Amino acid sequence: MTTTRRPVPTRPLGTTGPEVSALGLGCMGMSALYGESDRAESIATIHAALDAGVTLLDTGDFYGMGHNELLINEALRTAPAAAREQALTSVKFGALRTVEGGFTGYDGRPAAVKNFAAYSLQRLGTDHIDIYRIARVDPDVPIEETVGAIAELVEAGHVRHIGLSEVGADTLRRAAAVAPIADLQIEYSLISRSIEEKILPTARELGIGITAYGVLSRGLISGHFTRDRELAANDFRGMSPRFQGDNLRRNLDLVDRLRALAEAKGVTVAQTAIAWVLAQAERHGADIVPLVGARRRDRLAEALGALDVTLDAADLAAIEEAVPAGAAAGDRYPAAQMAHLDSEH
Repeated sequence: MTTTRRPVPTRPLGTTGPEVSALGLGCMGMSALYGESDRAESIATIHAALDAGVTLLDTGDFYGMGHNELLINEALRTAPAAAREQALTSVKFGALRTVEGGFTGYDGRPAAVKNFAAYSLQRLGTDHIDIYRIARVDPDVPIEETVGAIAELVEAGHVRHIGLSEVGADTLRRAAAVAPIADLQIEYSLISRSIEEKILPTARELGIGITAYGVLSRGLISGHFTRDRELAANDFRGMSPRFQGDNLRRNLDLVDRLRALAEAKGVTVAQTAIAWVLAQAERHGADIVPLVGARRRDRLAEALGALDVTLDAADLAAIEEAVPAGAAAGDRYPAAQMAHLDSEH
């Protein structure tokens, strides 16, 4: 493992998608699900990302019930013009919420797709969305109808590219038969590797890129999460199986093994975990762009440092031995949310 200095590289999102920075910024935590956030620091972090050459900003219209899109709007409006013009927005839609913040399902009907898009365009303050995707497949609406509606938005100029989120190989094929799919957004990390069996090879075959979220497993394998950490009441990790009891202890044991490797090479645990995901692009011959959910500039700087980390064959073998596939304890979501994942069925 060696480190070198280089500018932020770019990668294509599949054969039909845009050229984007090799790391994207996931903005969800700036608005929801991880406890309180600092608006000023969030905007400063987006500005720092853009200044460093990060072009891909990922959000969802249901992150803070529109708060996250408005935050991105503000950040882009106050960014230098050159940075603003390079920014690409990736937006998820479809989640149905309650006033109290609960989730009640997903709506992928064509009329709903266009309704969601209209509101997102208004909140983002733009005339187009670069990549648009339903957050989870609506079980009551064929994926062909949902994708067809986004394709009509593309034709009208409101959307540039079509994406998908957490779909399985069969759904990926059905969607790609309707219209070009730029990328599939799906969880992929050292401890979440189920996509390697069927989904990743199918995406590669179809020329569909991967935007990998959860590369640090919601902070679990960042090297910063401690065994005695108390989570805020509004932090959804308090309900996540991997953060519970014996599961947490076993998973942090894996992190300790990864930490030993990282420290021996002079890099951080987070940088090692992100660099591992980056290395999988070459290994699988696929376009993989990790999304890092940094909410602060220091965490962003650490994540960007992963771009300077080169993992050789010996490093990758040592990481595989320390954290083998399937080693994680607990599912990545609670049972009710796992049931919504087309990718897991």
